[in-house]
Amino acid sequence: MAHAHHHIALIPGDGIGPEVLPPAQQVLAAVGARHGFGFSYTSYDDWSCERYLREGAMMPADALDQLRDKDAILLGAVGHPSVPDHVSLWGLLIPIRRGFRQYVNLRPIRVFDGVESPVRGAVPGKVDLVVVRENVEGEYSEIGGRLHCGFPSEMAVQEAVFTRAGVTRVLDYAFELAARRDGRLTSATKSNGIVHTLPFWDELVAERGTGYPQVAWDQEHIDALAAKFVLDPARFDVVVASNLFGDILSDLAAAVAGSIGIAPSANLNPEREFPSMFEPVHGSAPDIAGRGIANPLGAIWSAALMLDHLGHPAAAEDITDAIAAVLAKTDVRTPDLGGSATTTEFTEKLLELL
Repeated sequence: MAHAHHHIALIPGDGIGPEVLPPAQQVLAAVGARHGFGFSYTSYDDWSCERYLREGAMMPADALDQLRDKDAILLGAVGHPSVPDHVSLWGLLIPIRRGFRQYVNLRPIRVFDGVESPVRGAVPGKVDLVVVRENVEGEYSEIGGRLHCGFPSEMAVQEAVFTRAGVTRVLDYAFELAARRDGRLTSATKSNGIVHTLPFWDELVAERGTGYPQVAWDQEHIDALAAKFVLDPARFDVVVASNLFGDILSDLAAAVAGSIGIAPSANLNPEREFPSMFEPVHGSAPDIAGRGIANPLGAIWSAALMLDHLGHPAAAEDITDAIAAVLAKTDVRTPDLGGSATTTEFTEKLLELL
């Protein structure tokens, strides 16, 4: 893909979102220049909680049409204390994930040299796993409702929805990823307690697994798996999980790796019918917004995932190598990692090592 050009949609969003995307763009410009490809950006600066408070919507009604022709979407962060979280999430992130069939949520986790894990056994070079989370159905369905509101008999019902097509496609993605990595896959389940949806999930794992003889797979109940993530994180390679389980496990794994501030994520449409979306996991951190001290690594690593998806794996690796180098070889750190560097100082150090 020599001299490729990529048109990227930027959604800075709320809080520290607008502070972490410019460093990611600087890093992309640097590796693009080295590898012979370039970027142009369209920025949607007012798709945010501020807009919601002003106009009653996080983004315009034709938002998906505005994004549809872009090669990828880079998102800063969504959420502000002035707007309930479910409103901001369902007003921006979830419509993009669902409208663009981004059914894989990919969350790589690494323990880097120079970032101490709170977990004794989590040492650099040993913990390197990927959580593959089903991203558009499962427990996060819109099916359900409330009844008898305000009365003693008030109730809420929420239906989990698992479809053969939806589970199969995310399992195939996970098995294929495991085949390219260490050949090990763990499926998160809870079929001993949740008696319809998760036995169905387990059956489909067994069914798809036969097509990947090179992958050794097992399954773990989510409670035991959460404990093993803490007790022995090095044993995992690819972990595949439903929407809710994957959400929880990936944040737990990021904490085991020593910092939620560096964790990236990708919302992928593997067929490439629609643009995929890349975002740091850390959220909008309104408590530090505007102070210029946000950790840009989550956004920078997310940009590396974007390059990988766009067909530039070597360039992506340059970025993750630079992240590893800045953490291993320098003591430059943003406050969340125990240092005093600003976002800009930290980014400059990383660019120097890149």
